[in-house]
Amino acid sequence: MVTGENEDEGLRVGPPKEWAGGLPAVGHALEIAHREMGVARTARTLLRVNQKDGFDCPGCAWPEGEHRSPAEFCENGAKAVAEEATTRRVGREFFAAHPVADLAVRSDHWLGGQGRLTEPMHKPPGAEHYQPITWSRAFEIIARELRALDSPDEAVFYTSGRTSNEAAFAYQLLVRRLGTNNLPDCSNMCHESSGSALTETLGIGKGTVSLEDLHRAELIFVVGQNPGTNHPRMLTALERAKRGGARIIAVNPLPEAGLLRFKNPQKPSGLGAGTALADRFLQIRLNGDMALFQALSLLLLDSADRAFIDEHTYGFEAWEKHLRALDWEKVRQATGLTRTELEETAREVRTADSVVVCWAMGLTQHRNSVATIREVVNFLLLRGNVGRSGAGVCPVRGHSNVQGDRTMGIYEKPSAAFLDALRAEFGFEPPRRHGLDTVDAIRAMRDGAAKVFFGMGGNFVRATPDSDVTEAALRRTRLTVQVSTKLNRSHAVCGEEALILPVLGRTERDPGGYVTVEDSMGLVHASRGRLKPGSPDLLPEVAVVSRLARELFADDPHVPWAEFERDYGAIRDRIARVVPGFEDFNARAPAGFALPNAPRDERRFPTATGKANFTVNELEVLRVPPGRLLLQTVRSHDQYNTTIYGLDDRYRGVKAGRRVIFVHPDDLAERELADGDLVDLVSEWPDGERTAGGFRVIAYPTARGCCAAYFPETNVLVPLDSVAETSNTPTSKSVVIRLLRTGPRSPAGG
Repeated sequence: MVTGENEDEGLRVGPPKEWAGGLPAVGHALEIAHREMGVARTARTLLRVNQKDGFDCPGCAWPEGEHRSPAEFCENGAKAVAEEATTRRVGREFFAAHPVADLAVRSDHWLGGQGRLTEPMHKPPGAEHYQPITWSRAFEIIARELRALDSPDEAVFYTSGRTSNEAAFAYQLLVRRLGTNNLPDCSNMCHESSGSALTETLGIGKGTVSLEDLHRAELIFVVGQNPGTNHPRMLTALERAKRGGARIIAVNPLPEAGLLRFKNPQKPSGLGAGTALADRFLQIRLNGDMALFQALSLLLLDSADRAFIDEHTYGFEAWEKHLRALDWEKVRQATGLTRTELEETAREVRTADSVVVCWAMGLTQHRNSVATIREVVNFLLLRGNVGRSGAGVCPVRGHSNVQGDRTMGIYEKPSAAFLDALRAEFGFEPPRRHGLDTVDAIRAMRDGAAKVFFGMGGNFVRATPDSDVTEAALRRTRLTVQVSTKLNRSHAVCGEEALILPVLGRTERDPGGYVTVEDSMGLVHASRGRLKPGSPDLLPEVAVVSRLARELFADDPHVPWAEFERDYGAIRDRIARVVPGFEDFNARAPAGFALPNAPRDERRFPTATGKANFTVNELEVLRVPPGRLLLQTVRSHDQYNTTIYGLDDRYRGVKAGRRVIFVHPDDLAERELADGDLVDLVSEWPDGERTAGGFRVIAYPTARGCCAAYFPETNVLVPLDSVAETSNTPTSKSVVIRLLRTGPRSPAGG
């Protein structure tokens, strides 16, 4: 268990907010930026974020419009930039003072607050400390261990969503040149369920809406998502849609301030009452979303768009027959919603000519997530809400280039067409057998079948489920390599031998030229860092890949690695010939362009049937044993993914602490617990129990039978084998737990 300093000693709890944004967002963003970067550096950096001649925010993947404000960033974007552009440094003196065992008990907040990594570090076998190492020696060690494997499939190559298109393409090329498709990435743990469902039903594993579609929609569902914290710039788009006449329905177990009211800090109205966003809040029980959309579809069958269905879809009759047998009692049990609420919602849908459904992790991290998202597609197809203005599916991706990484080939199950294109372009035969995704990679390391772990960005240890199992698995490997900008817990969980390779961030000048990213709506654009690199010993990610490849393959007759490092335009030329939609990439990249999207652009559906597919999905109510609760892991407002910026969650009323659990007051009363009690969280799974200790209970207006707590602290409770069907995504939004009282009410008060 990670302890570190007792950061929750000053924990205070107040009432949750009923609005998001406003002057507090500006003040907090500037406070952190000034602390980390100083006043002059803050101004020089933040005014470049998401600008056409600037750099892409290293936070979320929300798109920018054609017309941008001078401050085209949100509070959490400013925090992400400040974390990367900080003036704090972690050098050899730090590692000499802190053995790995010491780092292993520090908190995520403490580790991230130490600053930027400055030089390559090496932990030899048996050593207690990391030591400085040259880049050339580091590449020799990695190449030595990879060559010593009995098979390339004994290596795992992980990728974070912040990797640029150019680095991602080069990285997957190196891995396939080595001979494996072991390319797990952060998508496996978040929107893999979306990609699986959308590819099957619509023929493309991405959303079908543009930012303008969202602005033009008449009705917008925001499902299983907290944009006020996770994608704050989305609130601006929702505000614009509202002012254009749209209605918004929020579907979530927790009331979220950002969907109640938004005070836009970039407008005078943001100083006043702001804009009420959600017209209707459906407080659904966890895992009840499939039942919700099946019920709405049944209520809307009489308003089906038969012309669209007949021309563009397949499987409607079988789906309709299945739907007409829907058990309304099951719907009530699954959703916790009344028949009146459902009928009133259906009436709103019936009067809207264009409907968008947005979602995030609240839909994707359950056992039946793929089936649930297929049901969302059914709901939209029923009334022709795909492939027309103001309508469609909108999975809101998290990390800034996670979608681009997948487009570039970071995928353990590549298509035959992609591999054929690689072979035609580079003249070698890529491996065809499927590789390991994230969960299977952990299993392989646990079982001794994978012996080298290479992480291109991210914080693998804290992003993954079943923390104790994951850490034991990594410690069993021969070599762990972490390509990073900042210190994190993954650096303290080492194989027999370990390397830390520090790289440039988005904010810094890259000698290879500009890079590109793809946002959540399929727009590709350039990103140009402007800051002087934080250390002369930092390399760009492309250079790390290129130099390792040259060490592995010497004079490679197939890939011009040295040219790739010198000139990213050479990589883009190859991408243009391999990846559809990137034709004339170098000429189009500076201005940006939209990738083709057949369902959106042509109402063409490249599925197995050649049409958009209705699917039959069996409704199962998730039953929780008596005395248990269903836990969802969530972010606080002072974090982004595994990066902890601070210890507050302003919108939920939490200050100076993170080990809290939000539970409905009636559920507390049933368990003879009170607000402020201290408890351990115990998850239950057939292979045994898992415990996260020392949490303070907060009485909170969540859905009955459901509760919420922050990750990564609660990732330890998510069993490795509890995964979504088809996508293999961890079920971090439906963990069965019980609460064990360990102490009386905390004296911290609130």
